[in-house]
Amino acid sequence: MALDIAIVGMACRFPGAADVDAFWRNLCAGHESVRHFTDDELLAAGTPPHVLANPAYVRAGQTLADADMFDAEHFGITADDAEILDPQHRQFLECAHEALEHSGYDPNSFDGSIGVFAGAGMNTHLLHGLYERYLTASGPERYRLMIANDKDFLATRLSYKLGLRGPSMSVNTACSTSLVAVHQAVMSLVGGECEIALAGGVHVRTPQVEGYLHQEGMILSPDGHCRPFDAAAQGTVLGSGVGIVVLKRLADAVRDGDHIHAVIKGSAVNNDGAAKSGYTAPSVEGQAAVITEAQAVAGISPDTISYVEAHGTGTPLGDPIELAALTEAFGPGLPAGGCAIGSVKSNIGHLDAASGVAGLIKTALMLDHAKLVPSLHFTSLNPEIDATTLPFRVSTETADWQATVRRAGVSSFGIGGTNAHVVLEQAPAPVVAERREQDQLLVLSARTPSALETATERLSRYLRAHPELELDDVAHTLAVGRRAHRYRRAVRCSGDVRSAALTLAIGDENNVVTATAEAAPRFGFTFAATIPGAIDLYDELPAFALLVDSVAARSGAGNARQLLSTSSPTAAFVTQLALTELLLSWGISSAAVRGGLGELVIACLSGTSDLHEALAKAEGHAAVEFASGDPVALWVDLGDVATGRGPLLSALALVWAAGAGVDWQKVYADERARRVPLPTYPFERKRYSVGTQTAVVEQPRQLLTDEASIVGYVQEEVMRIFGAQDGPPDPDQDVFELGLDSLVLIDISAKLGAELGRQVPASAFAEHPTIRGFVGALMADEAREPVTAS
Repeated sequence: MALDIAIVGMACRFPGAADVDAFWRNLCAGHESVRHFTDDELLAAGTPPHVLANPAYVRAGQTLADADMFDAEHFGITADDAEILDPQHRQFLECAHEALEHSGYDPNSFDGSIGVFAGAGMNTHLLHGLYERYLTASGPERYRLMIANDKDFLATRLSYKLGLRGPSMSVNTACSTSLVAVHQAVMSLVGGECEIALAGGVHVRTPQVEGYLHQEGMILSPDGHCRPFDAAAQGTVLGSGVGIVVLKRLADAVRDGDHIHAVIKGSAVNNDGAAKSGYTAPSVEGQAAVITEAQAVAGISPDTISYVEAHGTGTPLGDPIELAALTEAFGPGLPAGGCAIGSVKSNIGHLDAASGVAGLIKTALMLDHAKLVPSLHFTSLNPEIDATTLPFRVSTETADWQATVRRAGVSSFGIGGTNAHVVLEQAPAPVVAERREQDQLLVLSARTPSALETATERLSRYLRAHPELELDDVAHTLAVGRRAHRYRRAVRCSGDVRSAALTLAIGDENNVVTATAEAAPRFGFTFAATIPGAIDLYDELPAFALLVDSVAARSGAGNARQLLSTSSPTAAFVTQLALTELLLSWGISSAAVRGGLGELVIACLSGTSDLHEALAKAEGHAAVEFASGDPVALWVDLGDVATGRGPLLSALALVWAAGAGVDWQKVYADERARRVPLPTYPFERKRYSVGTQTAVVEQPRQLLTDEASIVGYVQEEVMRIFGAQDGPPDPDQDVFELGLDSLVLIDISAKLGAELGRQVPASAFAEHPTIRGFVGALMADEAREPVTAS
């Protein structure tokens, strides 16, 4: 188990499938996602008429819906940067965010390090949309274009945008890229370099609506269909997609109550070397060796593996070589047709750098659901393959996966000879915790009010569709596994997830709190002289009970449970002292207090009063009504909160919605709730397509003769970069808070210098980080030399 790696989260965007659930539905239905384009579509996308007239032109492709759309604002990316950013990077950013949320982890609150291992396909965005711009770009702009489009920055951009501190590596081995990235992630986890690893790949073609010229002997199919292992197989179809898995050491995943989709038992990577007919040709020896090595690492006999997700490009040459390699690696122990095989390329085409992870996600879903799904377009075996001794059969229908222990292999082979193979096993049965029906708090947040409404609707629909979920697991996952944004909603629920779905749908005012979080909200605690018993909270919340027991033991107040059954001042003091300690440990601090016992509790917590002395004063009614004069956003009545779990959750809802940074890990520390897959963030995406840019008509240069005109020029440049619609930026606002980075500032400075006819140092922004301050410093430096227009 020490070397076993759990797949605890997944996200994908494949042809015909916007997410993992849609992908699984398509697989079970035997759905092929290929699109056949009309001539009008192809002409509109820029295909030359003479190409369409070629009889060898195939009007088909595996496309990714809305490939040019992106929620740039969510990642703090300006409109101009989003436009030049390779769509592969955009899709990867969003998909990685979804994968982490699917696993139930928020990088902001996760204590360990998170690594990234990923690769991208060829950048056609730069070739089709930015080539002319790159040729004529200034030095700083060319540098920006390079940062926005090179493969080297795929993983590190994600680490920067999501705050991931583990190893961050871009991996590129052609078609095997994403499965090699998985292998690298496994090695990093085993070596202790990180506690969680994201691994995957992306391939997005620009434009999406584009066919191809079929050439006999090449990899592309003459009719737009991929037929792995079939006698009629003549090639594959290129497609666009992105897939990412979230990996964690199995022992850690079991300990932390993660949802485990499948377990990686072993993996291996090698290269064919020179022992093959050509650089792009496959090799039986190389493929067989990598499969054998992965099985040896896993410590698993091949006769216990009942499914293999093959590389399966559906070519007359590649299929026989792959099956020969599989047969050699599995040996003579399997009966004829004893192991099922398939290829996801028959569904979604060949996704290049993302193809390996697509096969991995498909196989993990089959293991999780205990079902085999069909590999499409198979009628009869390629005649070059000897069927009499073949230990494999092509899976052609959706069926229950009958095996004592479900195990599978996944292969991915790259042009150039880098081969990868992963051995998977079904997840261990989850530990079933003792459940009790009690109130729960569902917390949702978003960057905009509209996104919050969408998130609420999505969760309500999802809970209705998944009545098997436990409400405490849902509440726990939303609290610890999601980043808190400005617009917040907290929903107090009871019963099961179906009743929670109804509460979400109707927005019951008595149980739903919606608010806009303040940056630094101030809360106050209201104390009571007596509380008519807090025994319900004592029985319902172990963390509170432990604190009450501790206070009672230290003070000599007697049996805590008996004490709380009374309405004495001593019981009120003990209750409120313990409750204040609990709220402070959860991150809810008091900026002000009021009420008869408040002064005593605060004095005791601050160490200015002895516990016994405070207790004596409480019992002797020595305290007077006390109230601070500090302004607060919200008062929390501890007398009410102490009466049970429900009122405590209502108070939590109010303070969290107002902006409190609640430490949910500590709130759930005593509960055995698990992380479960739930709907991810509803991105509000916009279209960023360089192909739709309108020509820029050069305007006469403005005369930059004074400070005001220079400030206006810089404001216009900032507006252009952001695509701003709300007017010029505040010249007195910090430019770094606006989202400008050093590269953009260098570019603005260079352009301003060209207008002024002299050098303008961008470093001045570091000392004067506002537009007005920057320009003022520039004018002061040049006071001895008049500013003239260029």
